[in-house]
Amino acid sequence: MIRSLIFLALSSLLFVSCAQDKGPRQFVVETNYGNMTFELFDETPGHRDNFVKLVDEDFYDGLLFHRVMSNFMIQGGDPASRDAAPGVGLGSGGPGYTIPAEILPQFIHTKGALAAARRPDSVNPEKESSGSQFYVVHGAPVNPRMLDMFNQSRGDKFTYTAEQKSEYASTTGTPNLDGDYTIFGRMISGFEVLDDIAVSETNRANRPMEDVTMKVKMLN
Repeated sequence: MIRSLIFLALSSLLFVSCAQDKGPRQFVVETNYGNMTFELFDETPGHRDNFVKLVDEDFYDGLLFHRVMSNFMIQGGDPASRDAAPGVGLGSGGPGYTIPAEILPQFIHTKGALAAARRPDSVNPEKESSGSQFYVVHGAPVNPRMLDMFNQSRGDKFTYTAEQKSEYASTTGTPNLDGDYTIFGRMISGFEVLDDIAVSETNRANRPMEDVTMKVKMLN
């Protein structure tokens, strides 16, 4: 009996240890251009848990990256984009709810950052996120003087660290969005796919002329 209890206790500890060793939740976005892999930040639990829930419900499967802007970002997650006819305007749909902002100063809009789309401040002063729409930063080269200018204009709202300035110096980004949108994950592979999607031909509404479809799966 005692041996059985010890075995059960050890088994429980092993289970907890394995669960803790899983690390950040990761997922893959399969597209007709190739696959992109991301991890979700534990520091933004509201967005993380909502995204996992939607993926588990197959919410994103068959949706489009409906807004693509080279040197800026690619955006998807509008449920109205599923089977949308060519030329139809997209970008206002969602699951029927928003998510409270989780804007954290340690996360910045460098290439591959995963962030939540949202309505503008004029109708959304709390900066609440769309319940489903997200974007992935493609970005443009960042001039260090631009970051200093942003620091001055934002005051105490957002100040770049030396490490963050170095990050921007080593890649592309969209620093004008920092401090205003919730970043809840980052790309860990598939940057060449991001590049290919970002330069695809689009119409005047920035919708790709050839649909960019997605299927999303959790990896852990």
